[in-house]
Amino acid sequence: MKYEHMPREPLGFFPTPLVELTKLSKKLDGPKIYMKRDDNTGLALGGNKTRKLEFIIGDALAQGADTIVTAGAAQSNHCRQTAAAAASLGLECHLVLGGQEPDKFDGNLLLDKIFGCKIHWSGTNRKGEDIPEIVEHLKKSGKKPYVVPYGGSNELGALAFLEAFKELESQRKNINASFTHIVFASSSGGTHAGLMLGNKLFKSSYKIMGINIDKGETDQISFDQYIVSLANSTAKLIGENLKFSDVDLMLNSDYVGEGYGVVGALENEAISITAQTEGILLDPVYTGRAMGGLIDMIRNGKIKKTDSVLFWHTGGAPALFAYSNDLDAAKKST
Repeated sequence: MKYEHMPREPLGFFPTPLVELTKLSKKLDGPKIYMKRDDNTGLALGGNKTRKLEFIIGDALAQGADTIVTAGAAQSNHCRQTAAAAASLGLECHLVLGGQEPDKFDGNLLLDKIFGCKIHWSGTNRKGEDIPEIVEHLKKSGKKPYVVPYGGSNELGALAFLEAFKELESQRKNINASFTHIVFASSSGGTHAGLMLGNKLFKSSYKIMGINIDKGETDQISFDQYIVSLANSTAKLIGENLKFSDVDLMLNSDYVGEGYGVVGALENEAISITAQTEGILLDPVYTGRAMGGLIDMIRNGKIKKTDSVLFWHTGGAPALFAYSNDLDAAKKST
């Protein structure tokens, strides 16, 4: 695989743990469940975006950037980790966040402020629609800005999850584990595309199953098309003659509910049951929804007791504090 020459800035602690969730499996009377703990990547309370940022920030530094610009929702895990990475490297950071400035800063937003980034509120535009204007202003002021894509999901971000797949395979062999499924929250596409690429390059036969988190589209094409296109362009970037099509994609949109960031019974139960069986915290927007989907698929027989599932924990626990009014896990446990 031809990407060892690409610039990469070390930002996280790898490999992240691979653990078996025996108590959760017993509670669900389900299959073996393993978890890849990317909530333990180390940068700003962890998360999967740290992997992507190692390649993306590496590219920014190679291009001589002194300012990082990215976008997301107000409680974006990606923005929080980007702000931390920039702070650690002495780079100026601008976050373009959807919504209006709140009266109280909590969760990821509080951490953004602590890391000293500059926040631009963009109303209904939470996917970076306002970035070009900000970049132009920064250039005129003498800065050298570098735009980190939404969710860190470009070819460099997907490449990071090809590396993550390689890391997983090494750990799996060390503990003599096997998987039928890899289940994870799929939102901006880079994690999904990278795992698909790893599955094919390493000639594995896992079902790479993303749980769709958002109803939105990316750049006027469907999310499905974007993931497939990104897998193909990432393969081309590293010189691999691989082709992906719709038949290679597994994206489950059954659990989107009322939309992005709207917490319901599915997420509440998943957060509660995972915390109370394994002592592991999920977040309300991504991993809570993805685990809720996995639990439902186990209960309705779509994932069988004879299967063996790897759940990729992509992080996000700081958002729990911002969603405290929407979470009833504590009440249900009493």
